[in-house]
Amino acid sequence: MKRFIIIGLGNFGSTLARSLTDNGHEVVAIDIDGEVVDQVAPHVARAVVGDATVLETLERLGVREADAGIVSTGEDIASSILAVMALNDLKVRDVFVKVISVDHARVMNRIGVTEVIFPERDSALELAKRMGGDALLKYVSLGIGFGLQEMGVPDAWCGKSIRELALRQGYDVTIVAVHDMLKDRITASPNPDTRLLDSDTLLLAGTDEALARIAKVK
Repeated sequence: MKRFIIIGLGNFGSTLARSLTDNGHEVVAIDIDGEVVDQVAPHVARAVVGDATVLETLERLGVREADAGIVSTGEDIASSILAVMALNDLKVRDVFVKVISVDHARVMNRIGVTEVIFPERDSALELAKRMGGDALLKYVSLGIGFGLQEMGVPDAWCGKSIRELALRQGYDVTIVAVHDMLKDRITASPNPDTRLLDSDTLLLAGTDEALARIAKVK
């Protein structure tokens, strides 16, 4: 079980708090709005009305023992910055921040957070990638310019082995796993001599550009 501190209980923060609790973790949730704290309180280990930009407030909540802190203070960028600085002062190992703009993300990266989260942008990019290719089933970003993509086996690849296709050489992508949809069986790091079926889906890793190219294969 891990211990998480969530600062800011809007839609993002409260949903994350409930999900982490459901997965068996200890969550301490903080917000300056008593109403949202009351709504989240039944679903977390501890919910507190307080100003998370104040170092002493976080110390009283035992933030030093937290595995990670998540800052989701909405459009209040100043509070976001101060909360991150407080978490850094208390030596919280990993700090994740929900950002609302590119400039907000730039500031957080300068401070040295573990990861910035841009929900609206990330959701839009994923939807665009899912809609942009006929064979594309799902896309997950792993960082700027790189991701995992699930796609059906194109007709031209059916019956061919992974070795024959030479996707790394031809498209600069790697097959991470093959999912046999009929048997609902996933094979990670598949044998290169595995022959692909029209009932398979592939999990591919590569740059966004490479994944976009391969999604157009028929």
